[in-house]
Amino acid sequence: MNARLRKLYDDLSDTFWLLPALLVLLGSVSAFGLIEVDRSGAVPAWLLENWLYNGGATGARTLLGAVASSTIGVAGTVFSITIAALSLAAGQMGPRLLRNFTRDRGNQTTLGIFLGTFCYALIVLRSVRTAEEGAFVPHLALGVGVALAFVCVGTLVYFVDHMAGRINVDTVIGLVSDDIRRTMRSLAAEGPQPAPPPPNHWRDAAAVCEQRQGYLQHLDENGLATWACEQQTEIRLLVRPGDYVFPGAPIALILPPREGAEEAIRNATALAPTLTSSMDLRFAIRQLVEVAARALSPGINDPHTAISVLNRLGAVLCEMQQIRLQSGVWMMQGRSVLVVPHVQYDELVDAMLHTIRQNAAGKPSVLIGIIVVLTQVASVERDPPRLSSLRKHAGLAMKDSERDIPSPDDLADLRRRYDAFIDVADNGPLAIFRQ
Repeated sequence: MNARLRKLYDDLSDTFWLLPALLVLLGSVSAFGLIEVDRSGAVPAWLLENWLYNGGATGARTLLGAVASSTIGVAGTVFSITIAALSLAAGQMGPRLLRNFTRDRGNQTTLGIFLGTFCYALIVLRSVRTAEEGAFVPHLALGVGVALAFVCVGTLVYFVDHMAGRINVDTVIGLVSDDIRRTMRSLAAEGPQPAPPPPNHWRDAAAVCEQRQGYLQHLDENGLATWACEQQTEIRLLVRPGDYVFPGAPIALILPPREGAEEAIRNATALAPTLTSSMDLRFAIRQLVEVAARALSPGINDPHTAISVLNRLGAVLCEMQQIRLQSGVWMMQGRSVLVVPHVQYDELVDAMLHTIRQNAAGKPSVLIGIIVVLTQVASVERDPPRLSSLRKHAGLAMKDSERDIPSPDDLADLRRRYDAFIDVADNGPLAIFRQ
């Protein structure tokens, strides 16, 4: 249930229509409320004479009609600009980044303000009556409508500036890297982590199959671990958030088998048709890597964007020096009750660098950028297993350069950078100054 509630919350957070709909509702309710205040005669005379509209019904209708027609027209323009920005983002930075545009609160708020003002003006307009119809002009509601028109003018200026910044590739890279940091901190372990049982521990376990299909978006680990503890059993999940669940394939192992295990696992997992998991650190990394891979494609050929992505990924690895990832082992009552295959450091570095390196074949600047970033990370990260992972990727970049770069000068430059990386990895960040 917790996994499904979190999935519902994420789905609502990512929808483009929710905030505009709430602002439209707010505008409509405000219109009805202010009309009733005008009908009650509670508006002070000094406010009516000095600050609010004090004309007749014909002028009020003209004014409200102008506000309504202009706001709905500009709302259409705002929507068109948003669609154009989405098309540009999909073509140049990848369709997976559309989520960052649709969930942007600035775009949602802008569209909601214009649509809310339009609905507000329509509702107030229908309440205006001439002398032949019963003479009623909602002065307070009309004054607020004029104020909302000025708010729309300011919102339009904000929107143009906001979209100009949002379609900048460096801005998008920064936003996605912030997502990586947030997800990384949420998955950080507190204190020493227990090691998972060896593989032969599960040789007598029973498989639990799943008939649904889709990406595992949310997992209620605490709820599933509590159930396993109560049933005096042990569960090992075979998938983690971000993995695709195939119908009929095993999703978990249970030892010893217990009745109701399939239902418990189903209740603790929430699947989605698309890969949008806030619990999957690899998904956020893939978004950033996709920007670099598209920048290195022959159609775009923008190595500077790829190097900018590498710098952001290197900054994430440097921040990870103080973070230990969860092992995925849940201990209750002194024993292991649940094992979840959490992502580890080697997998993260692989996800960050493999695709970029493979698409950078024959591009010395990007291969040099990989080794320079790894050198900076090695100057911060001194954990031997993690340094081993960094060495592996630096070696792969060097092998690719020896195979694909024909220029001796470029190759010599890259070799010099690689030797500096080895020196820093072996002897610390100040090694290059001791020569």
